[in-house]
Amino acid sequence: QVYLVESGGGAVQTGGSLRLSCVASGPTFTDYTMAWFRQAPGKEREFVAAIKRSEYSTFYVGDVKGRFTISRDNAKNTVYLQMNSLIPEDTAVYFCAADRRTLTSGSVYYSSEYEDWGQGTQVTVSS
Repeated sequence: QVYLVESGGGAVQTGGSLRLSCVASGPTFTDYTMAWFRQAPGKEREFVAAIKRSEYSTFYVGDVKGRFTISRDNAKNTVYLQMNSLIPEDTAVYFCAADRRTLTSGSVYYSSEYEDWGQGTQVTVSS
């Protein structure tokens, strides 16, 4: 199990940018599949992006492709979510998630596949 701490949320206007960070405890961070999910008020938690142990394997939900970038720095036990061209529909609490397995490409999208979760960080985009 890893302990996850997110940071970097805040309030921006449409078109702005934010970079979220998630620092993970534990010595085996490099083995973990890492992901970001988000939950808007009154809605279910949804997948945003994931990155496997190889930083070249990344996955995105359709409406953030080209705007968001997930990356990881294994030396710092940190995963990032760079968010550009933010729109009000991106407003949500963003959660970092981790699983010690190398998830299959078909399973990275499902919150039930992830064992560990952070507390979340609020992102608010105003028009």
